Amino acid sequence: MRNVTLNNGVEMPILGFGVFQIMDLDECERAVGEALRVGYRLIDTAAAYGNEEAVGRAIRQSGIPRNELFVTTKLWIQDAGHDRARQAFERSLRRLQTDYVDLYLIHQPFGDVHGSWRAMEELLREGRVRSIGVSNFSPDRVMDLIVHNNVTPAVNQIEVHPFCQQSEAHRFLQEVGVQTEAWAPFAEGRSGIFDNATLKAIATAHSRSVAQVILRWLVQRSIVAIPKSVRPEKIAENFGIFDFELGPDEMAAIATLDQGVSSFFDHRDPRVVKLLGEARRNT
Repeated sequence: MRNVTLNNGVEMPILGFGVFQIMDLDECERAVGEALRVGYRLIDTAAAYGNEEAVGRAIRQSGIPRNELFVTTKLWIQDAGHDRARQAFERSLRRLQTDYVDLYLIHQPFGDVHGSWRAMEELLREGRVRSIGVSNFSPDRVMDLIVHNNVTPAVNQIEVHPFCQQSEAHRFLQEVGVQTEAWAPFAEGRSGIFDNATLKAIATAHSRSVAQVILRWLVQRSIVAIPKSVRPEKIAENFGIFDFELGPDEMAAIATLDQGVSSFFDHRDPRVVKLLGEARRNT
């Protein structure tokens, strides 16, 4: 497994396993257990996913020493603000059955993000988290956080896939020392991504799947990826990307697929801000 080094010196696997939308807790536990068996060591969850407990059980049952794992979870909007963020973090720890988190992210760029960030800086100083970061923050929101606080985010987890490549955002994050991490690397199958002629041709040339090509493309851009699957064969397939390489012409061909817009929603759309801001989860 290749690692990236975050801006505070912490090493993070460049390929992990995501659990978004795995709502059945038994299924989630089985999937995480299989991912750990295959070799994944980065597991990405969130309070809003409702499956932290399943992730925690799978980790404990794996028998893998905690210091060999990299566990990410996230703070939801309703828990924004200094005091609520600290309380939410404690709940996440209990559900995960762990004493610390390797990466704690602000899940959405809304609500009292500066109050939340101050709480997260405290958790970092206390050794309760090894690194802190954000998710779905546009470059201007990242810069706002940097300018007005003491700790620069270690990671920004954003939508990145061949149809939404985030090239400018990625360049900006590299310039300010923030690691880019891709959610929805397969665009959740939208826009016929697995049947795309360019991706299929590259996959055929390497005797690989389209999914493997996409993950390899991300890794070669130095972007952390967290694919999700509940199928053991796909979990293993997605992990098998470190024994081939895409050539410059293939990388350039994939670059032409960029549509420059989200395949899901625009975080600057007032309707989206309202929708996410009103979303609630059981605590």
